[in-house]
Amino acid sequence: MESPCRCRENAIFTNFIKFSGVTDIIHLLPDNIANQIAAGEVIQRPASAVKELLENAVDAGAANIKLLVTDAGKALVQVIDDGKGMSETDARMAFERHATSKISNIEDLFRIKTMGFRGEALASIAAVAQVELKTKRADETLGSFIEIENSQVIRQEACAFQTGTSISMKNLFFNVPARRNFLKSNAAEMRHIVEEFTRVAMAFPNIFFSLTSNGQEVFHLDAGSLKQRIVQILGSQYNAKLVSVNEETDYLNIYGFVGKPETARKTRGDQYFFVNNRFIKSAYLNHAVNSAFDEMIAKDSFPSYVLYIDLDPSVVDINVHPTKQEIKFEDEKIIYAFVQAAVKHALAQFSIAPSLDFTLNADIQSLDAVSKPFTTDKRDAASGSNLFKTFTQSNQAHFIEATDKSELKSWKSFYESSGMSNADQTAPAESQQLLHKEQSKQLRVLPDTNLLQLHNTYIIASTNSGFLLLHQQLAHERVLYERYSLAAHGQQMATQQSLFPVELEMAGADAALLNDLLPDLLAIGYQVESKTDHLFVIQGIPADILPGNEKHAIELLIEQFKHFSSDIKFSKREKLVRCMSRQQSIKAGQQLTQKEMLILVEDLFTCGSPNITPTGSPTYLEFKEDYLDRMFGR
Repeated sequence: MESPCRCRENAIFTNFIKFSGVTDIIHLLPDNIANQIAAGEVIQRPASAVKELLENAVDAGAANIKLLVTDAGKALVQVIDDGKGMSETDARMAFERHATSKISNIEDLFRIKTMGFRGEALASIAAVAQVELKTKRADETLGSFIEIENSQVIRQEACAFQTGTSISMKNLFFNVPARRNFLKSNAAEMRHIVEEFTRVAMAFPNIFFSLTSNGQEVFHLDAGSLKQRIVQILGSQYNAKLVSVNEETDYLNIYGFVGKPETARKTRGDQYFFVNNRFIKSAYLNHAVNSAFDEMIAKDSFPSYVLYIDLDPSVVDINVHPTKQEIKFEDEKIIYAFVQAAVKHALAQFSIAPSLDFTLNADIQSLDAVSKPFTTDKRDAASGSNLFKTFTQSNQAHFIEATDKSELKSWKSFYESSGMSNADQTAPAESQQLLHKEQSKQLRVLPDTNLLQLHNTYIIASTNSGFLLLHQQLAHERVLYERYSLAAHGQQMATQQSLFPVELEMAGADAALLNDLLPDLLAIGYQVESKTDHLFVIQGIPADILPGNEKHAIELLIEQFKHFSSDIKFSKREKLVRCMSRQQSIKAGQQLTQKEMLILVEDLFTCGSPNITPTGSPTYLEFKEDYLDRMFGR
C-alpha cells in the first residue's frame, strides 16, 4: 500500500499533466520494431547468422553439421545437424526473446561453458528473415515444423524428420531494405561466412563439418585430430611444419600448434586463438606469441598458430562484446606469461635436434635460433627460469614473478597494422588541391645542378627562390599513386608475363578475398589465376616492377588491404591503388644515384598534386631565400 505522501505526489503530477496541456510523447515500441532493432545488434550480415546457428548446433551435441548457403547467404543460410533436437514446445519457445536453456540465474553468467547463451539469436533472425525450422528428438515419432516471418508464426505442425534440427534463414533483411542495401558483394559476404565457419570448425575437430555454396561443396571436414583439422583448413603445406604446444598447469592448460619459422608469412591470416573452445581476438596474446618467435623470423613477418587455452570460466568474462570475440581475463598478465613460455618451450624442443631443410629460406636458416644447437648450458638456463618451473612444478601457477613492465610497453604498436591512421586518410579538399597545384607551378628546380641526398632519405634541390627538402618515399608514393590510379580507373597497366609462374597458397578468408580482388589486381598489372579454392598462380606482374618478389608483394597487398581503415569508404580498387603505391615506393634509407633523384623530382612535379601524398602528408617542404635570410638576421 502506498503511503499518503506518495499518493499526494502522484495526484499533484497527474493534475500537472492534466492542466498543463502537455501531450505524452514516450511510448513503447511495437514488438516487431523492437525485435528488428535488437536484431541489428546480433545479425549484421549473413555471417552473423552462420555463427549463431553453427554454435547452437554444437551446443545441441551434434556429431555432423552441414552449412548450406545461396547467394552468399542473402537468399539462404541453412544449418542441418544431428543433435538432440527440440520438443514441440521448445521449438516454439526458441524464437522468443531472451529464451534460453543455458542460463537459469545470474551466477550462470560467470561460468558459461556453452557457445550460444544469450537467447537472442533465433529471435533476431526471425525478425529480419523468413525462417523455417524442422526438429525432432530421438524419443519422438514425429518432429515439429515451424514457419516464421517478421517475428510472426505463420505455420506450426507435425512433420517427419530425422533426429536433429534444420534451420533455414531465407531472404535476409527482406523487410528492412535499407539494411539489405548495406550488404557487400557476394564475394565479400562469402569471405565473412568462410571466416565464421572456419573458426567454429577449428574449435571442434571431433565434429564433421561441411560448407556448400550454391550447390558446390567448398569444405568437407571429416572428424579427426586437431592436427588433421588444421591441415584440412589451412592446407597440406602445414602437414610437416607444425610444432606441438602442450602445457598443463594448475591455473590453465595451453595446447595446439605453432608453425615452424619457415611458415611465417607477411599476413596475419593463419592465426587463431581459442579460449574454452571460443574463438577470440586479442592483440595482447598475439604479442605474446610474436615475442616467443623473437629473432627466429623477420620483423615484418607473422607466425602461424592455432592455440587453445582452457581455464576456469569464472576467471573469464566473455560477455563484453556482442560477437563474444573480445573477452576479459581476470589476470591477463598471467595468461600472457603462460602463452609466451609455452610457445618458447615448444620452439626450444623443436631446436634440440635441428635438421637441414633445403626448402627453408636462407635468411631464416642462418639465424642463431635455428642454426646453433640447443646446448646443455642453454637447456639448464631455460629449465632454471621461473616460467619453466610453473609448467613443471605443482601449485606454482600464481607465483610468476613480475617482469619489467617496459617489456610490454610496445605490444600495442607491434600489433597495429602498418596501414594508415585515421588522420592520414583524410584527403584534402578539392580547393586545397587546386591551390597546391598552382603553387607548385611557381616552383622551378634549377637545371644542371647536383641534387643532394641527406641520410639516404631526403633530397635537397635548389629552386629559383630557395631550396626544397623532399622526402623520397613520400614523393615516390605520390608519383606511383597517380600512375596506378590512372591505370586502375582508366587504361589498364601493362603486364610482363612471368617465365616461371609462381604458385601462391592462401587459406580460408584470405583466399576468398584474393578471389574477389583478381579483376582489380589485373587492372594494376597483376595477372593472378585461381587454380583451386586455395591455390593461385601468379602469371604476370606490372611491367615497371622487377620480378622475383611476386609472392611477397601479393601477400603484403592482401595484408594491407585487410587492415585498411574502414572509417573512410573507398572502393576496392582505390584501396588497392593506395596500398600498391605505399608498397612499391622507394623506402627511406635507400641510396639513390643522381639520375634516380632527377627522375623522381621530375616525375613528382608532373603530378596533379605534387605537394601531398594520397593520405595528406607533405611530400616536400619549401625554404625560401627571404626566410633563410631572416634566420641569419640579414
